[in-house]
Amino acid sequence: MIMENIALIGFMGTGKTSVGIILAQRLGWSFVDTDEIITRQTGMDIPDIFKYYGENYFRQREKEAIEMVCRLRKHVIATGGGVILNSDNIKKLKENSYLICLSASPEEILERVKYDKSRPLLEVEDPLKIIKNLLKIREPYYQCADLFVDTSKKTLKKIIEEILDQIKQRGIVECRL
Repeated sequence: MIMENIALIGFMGTGKTSVGIILAQRLGWSFVDTDEIITRQTGMDIPDIFKYYGENYFRQREKEAIEMVCRLRKHVIATGGGVILNSDNIKKLKENSYLICLSASPEEILERVKYDKSRPLLEVEDPLKIIKNLLKIREPYYQCADLFVDTSKKTLKKIIEEILDQIKQRGIVECRL
């Protein structure tokens, strides 16, 4: 079944943006990141949105961004790590997108994001504990994905090749792979 878009879901630090940019290039598609849409529309970075307006406000802006990107065609969409917490977001994405869930071990996620101050949920004393707890809570939500790719200990090139092989085998997109 040919899909209009590919949406990348998964926890923070699993590589959604990095993978998305290269995957879009390889497919000859465009790339869009819902977090970038939110920061552009609000004029604020995500930590400031959380700080001044709270998570609920951010999640509403995220829902609006999902509604917007779901009208696009031939896009690789990188979503925020918590996008799956709203069933409307997933329903909307699944209407015209093939969902790929990127994952990584909690230790690898921490290693990738530990110096990134734009991660408000990790500004705590024991971020590894928070990562493990959030992963446990969110794991059932990630089951909505059509394809699962573990990005732990893999190069971007290897991850992209794995995704391209899978979508080619499954006949997901019309492309010149």
